[in-house]
Amino acid sequence: MKNYKKLNRSIKTGVALLAVSLVSLNCSDDILDQPNPNALTPQSFWQTAEDAEKGIIGAYSPLTSILYYSRFEVFLSDYRDDVVNGFGTSDRTQAGFFNTNPAGNPIKWVWQSMYQGVTRSNEVLFRVPDIEMDEATKNSILGEAHFIRAFNYFNLLNNWRNIPLITIPFTEIEDPQAIVQAAPSEVWALIEADLQAAESLLPASWPADQTGRATSGAAQAYLGKAYLYQEKFAEAKVEFQKVISSGSYQLMNNYAHNFTEEFENNAESLFEIQLIADGNSGWGGDAPNRGKGSGFQPDFAPAGFTNQDGMTVNQWALDLFLDERTINDEIDPRTFTTMFWNTTETTTYEGETLESKTYTDKAYTDIYDAAATDVYGNKWTDWKFNNFSASLAEGWHGAGNNLRMMRYADVLLMLAEAEFMSSGSTTVALDAINQVRERADMTPFTSITMQDIEDERVKELTFERTRYFDLLRWGKVVELIVDNPADVKSRSAGTSAYKPGREYMAIPQNEIDQNPNIIQNPGY
Repeated sequence: MKNYKKLNRSIKTGVALLAVSLVSLNCSDDILDQPNPNALTPQSFWQTAEDAEKGIIGAYSPLTSILYYSRFEVFLSDYRDDVVNGFGTSDRTQAGFFNTNPAGNPIKWVWQSMYQGVTRSNEVLFRVPDIEMDEATKNSILGEAHFIRAFNYFNLLNNWRNIPLITIPFTEIEDPQAIVQAAPSEVWALIEADLQAAESLLPASWPADQTGRATSGAAQAYLGKAYLYQEKFAEAKVEFQKVISSGSYQLMNNYAHNFTEEFENNAESLFEIQLIADGNSGWGGDAPNRGKGSGFQPDFAPAGFTNQDGMTVNQWALDLFLDERTINDEIDPRTFTTMFWNTTETTTYEGETLESKTYTDKAYTDIYDAAATDVYGNKWTDWKFNNFSASLAEGWHGAGNNLRMMRYADVLLMLAEAEFMSSGSTTVALDAINQVRERADMTPFTSITMQDIEDERVKELTFERTRYFDLLRWGKVVELIVDNPADVKSRSAGTSAYKPGREYMAIPQNEIDQNPNIIQNPGY
């Protein structure tokens, strides 16, 4: 695991230069006008199996940038949903109150990072087939490139909807200014094709020193997710069942173990962003000596434990967690992992007594007034196992706790949804959702509704980059966010800036300025 992180960090430099550089070599009779033999070009780089390996690791690298999952992506996902009530009216909360500035930094940075992943994947898919190397290794590298490209296009499509679809290296595009935005159906078709290819080419697992690289199980789960988002329920079920029947994954006994560095890359994890507390800081994360640790924890941390503006959790979300009790008549244990709130109640779970605690083992009333009612985030802070308060105090790159992107619990809940939407409250749907509930000591359902599935996703997956996109695909952004500003966005600017179309992000202005064919999204 950590060896993979070191590999990621050490070889990304050359690929970063390769992926973003355009080199023009013009013929000339002038003896002084000669190409630099040391210049790195696509033609000189892609020669060996080692080059192919460097290329694919470089395609992973943007995922750990502070401009992507290390931090800024959180403002385009969790900070937009109806659970998070972000403080202030900065560029970090603009997306949450539907007033994104097309010229602002967060959308530009995240967009660019996602397209970096696409660009580097395109290079691998275009160049590696011509390299003489071990066929099995070549296939796995190509499978990874298909996966990473699909992963980034999935994110681009669900954030911006109207996006350019680029499938070859930029240097192979005859007229870049002729690029236009693709129909969403075209992007979905490429995502499906890429994930199908990844599923067939990727191994089921990697050696221990390569843990973190994409697997066939990850491709199956994301292909199922892509089908589910398009309401292709039968196809989605097939992919989710492949994951389940493989026997490669299982729920961890302790829910909290999915969110600590101590138990990262565990049996429940299908894909996670590999972060490392390397002691480095600085912006970017995709260059030498830039931090590859996590910077998003301070954006969830309780007031007084963060150097950022921060946020609170909306009361409705806590109420949902508290609306039913465990089989022992106690609070759902997932609540203590996810939130920090004013309570003296406890839950006995996995041999432990759970209390509302946060950094440095502090109880709520150790920090705030006894009558305080604000609810804060607690997931990802890893306060109990490794005491990362000191690391976080050092800056945005202090923590090495991986960000889990796809868990087996999510696969089960997506299967329950796909089954319910196609066949109703069947044994298959009940078994899938009840596995998740039983892990948390919750009473099994005997029948379910779609609302039950939606609620279970909140309890299981809050702060895991899913809620806003669930609301978007269910058509509930206006109902649950726009029409409830006092309940969900009261700490910033409400939702009065909303216009139809602003469920999606603004296309970055610099993209429009550089290409007259790129059209701004509706509502902006």
